[in-house]
Amino acid sequence: MPRKGMMGHFFSSKSSSSAISHGSSPSRASLYTPTSSFSSDAAMEQTLATAETMITKWNADISSFAKVTSLFYENRKEARDFIKCVHDLQKSMHLLVMEDSNSEKLVRGQNLMETAMKRLQKEFYQILSMNRAHLDPESVSARTSRSSTRSSTSDDDDDDGSEDEIRIAGESITEVEDVSAIAMADLRSIAECMISSGYGKECVTIYKIIRKSIVDEGIYKLGVEKFSSSQIQKMDWDALELKINNWLKSVKIAVKTLFNGERILCDQVFAASESIKESCFTEISREGAQILFGFPEIVARSDKKSPEKIFRTLDMYTAISSHWPEIESIFSFESTSVVLSQSVNSLIKLGESVRTMMVEFESAIQKDASKSAIAGGGVHHLTIHVMDYVSLLADYSNVLVDILDGYPPPAKSSMPESYFDSSDSDESPAPAISLRFAWLILVLLCKLDGKSKHYKDVSLAYLFLANNLQHVINKVRTSNIQYLLGDDWVTKHESKVKQFAANYERLGWGHVIDSMPEDPTAEMSPEAVKEFFRRFNTAFEQAHHKQAACVVPDRKLRDEIKSTIARKVMAAYRQFYNTHRVVLRGERNLNLLVRFAPEDVGNYLSDLFFGNVGSWSSLSSSSGSSHSKASRSR
Repeated sequence: MPRKGMMGHFFSSKSSSSAISHGSSPSRASLYTPTSSFSSDAAMEQTLATAETMITKWNADISSFAKVTSLFYENRKEARDFIKCVHDLQKSMHLLVMEDSNSEKLVRGQNLMETAMKRLQKEFYQILSMNRAHLDPESVSARTSRSSTRSSTSDDDDDDGSEDEIRIAGESITEVEDVSAIAMADLRSIAECMISSGYGKECVTIYKIIRKSIVDEGIYKLGVEKFSSSQIQKMDWDALELKINNWLKSVKIAVKTLFNGERILCDQVFAASESIKESCFTEISREGAQILFGFPEIVARSDKKSPEKIFRTLDMYTAISSHWPEIESIFSFESTSVVLSQSVNSLIKLGESVRTMMVEFESAIQKDASKSAIAGGGVHHLTIHVMDYVSLLADYSNVLVDILDGYPPPAKSSMPESYFDSSDSDESPAPAISLRFAWLILVLLCKLDGKSKHYKDVSLAYLFLANNLQHVINKVRTSNIQYLLGDDWVTKHESKVKQFAANYERLGWGHVIDSMPEDPTAEMSPEAVKEFFRRFNTAFEQAHHKQAACVVPDRKLRDEIKSTIARKVMAAYRQFYNTHRVVLRGERNLNLLVRFAPEDVGNYLSDLFFGNVGSWSSLSSSSGSSHSKASRSR
């Protein structure tokens, strides 16, 4: 906000820069060459008289009306006449200086010019102050986009129900735009008049003070603060994250509205002078912009670089890089290049911080020391954490491409050849980022391979590997990681899941499958039939007892494993059961000898991989019941 007493400071009659003395250089009065000549004293006298009438009318020192009234607000036509009158006076003074520098008319014109400039200073200040709402950066920055949007709106909208609402909203927007446009046009005409008359310094001083206060106030309202490295270092992460989140919300508004609007206004008001335009915008915006774009660099330089903080760092990098075209355009002056340099430095430091945190994350995976086996061969918490982390990282692939560009890829000697034989076509993602993601997942898979050795039951180790790799694949498929790694990667690792599952089935259920005769329908003696049922009962009970606690969280994989086991066990057992059970029809304690009907085996297998440890006893009773029913039915 303007400081109290500013009006008096701006409009003091003792302003030393508002007069041209007889002995001083006529630099102010000689900036422009007149387009018309004053060939007679009468014409010159007429110009002075006209100027004197107009300027005296609006002299606040002698007119109460002029003291409380705004020229540009009261009568815009008269305001334009006033500006024209000043231009004519300036031309006549220029001619008088060349003809007779001691002319009494020159002294008279000089006094009028000083009075006129004092008036225009006041008008300039009043327009800036009274139109803050219409000249705020948001209104100014929105004006250009709104006008283009309005001009492209179809006149053939046949939605009569919303026509009135659209018209009212359009009129409201138009009114704001019109007031803003008028204010900027008035400021521009005053600025050009004062600059051409040699009073640019006074005009610029008013503009810089008022507009800088508005920008500084805007920065303050956005909650952007200036911090030192030591202050950031002393903050705990929760407090710093709040500051970062506030900065992320503020930077978009600051770029698209605050600084963009200020640049547009500056360009409009001082369109006649590139140097003044640059000087004003630089002084008004540079300090606030450096504070805004310096914050990420200070954060990136701090020691707060644990892997979980990478996402806020990437958010800051994204915020600057995504707005870079606007930043570069707004701060295109040579004197504001320091703002661009600060933005670039922040990007560099943020990128370095991201790379450091990715290395630390990889190291954390490798150093994970948990040795307890996951119950039932389920998905390890490390797998869940790493894949959640990596899938979130993949959402930042657009900026990670830049951050990892030129970053040394993992050594080929330390990675399987399959990671390097993917397509190198133009449609492939950037190799550096693809290899980095493939490497992180490989580090996880190698760690999981080591953890599988904690299982005493080898079949459970293979189920553990199948479950965890399936979780990895699911995360890849449902995130941007698939774009980075490609379909070939998914296909290759899906085949590995099938290999792990096949190994689990062979080791966990192989002795059940092996207990089945090669030809379930071949003729057999009663003793051979009894021996088969005894072997099957023992093998199936042992297998189910071991596997009852196993879990397969992924439904598709669970169904595939159960289907494979059932296909290999159920079909042969059903054939044998239906063919040979009749041989034992008169056998005493038949229920103990033939413990499982085919339906019972199906029930047992159906209940697998949910981690139902107690399912064996409940199904044992149901199998007996089922078998009894089957017996009675035959």
